[in-house]
Amino acid sequence: MTDDSRDASLLTLTEAATVLRTPVATLRYWRHLGIGPAGFRLGRRVLYRRQDLDRWIEEQRTAEAVDRPRR
Repeated sequence: MTDDSRDASLLTLTEAATVLRTPVATLRYWRHLGIGPAGFRLGRRVLYRRQDLDRWIEEQRTAEAVDRPRR
């Protein structure tokens, strides 16, 4: 018996790229540079926790808002 809600929180590289609306190659490159969302290897696969993707997206949004000059 599997818990579907727990399975849905783990995303493959392709699924994470879809969520981020970016090519898989870009997500791999970000991972290589250490600037992308946190992911981990499970066997041969790279997986991402959905909450880590959401946190990374929010960090990017916040960082952009801080860097933006006020008018």
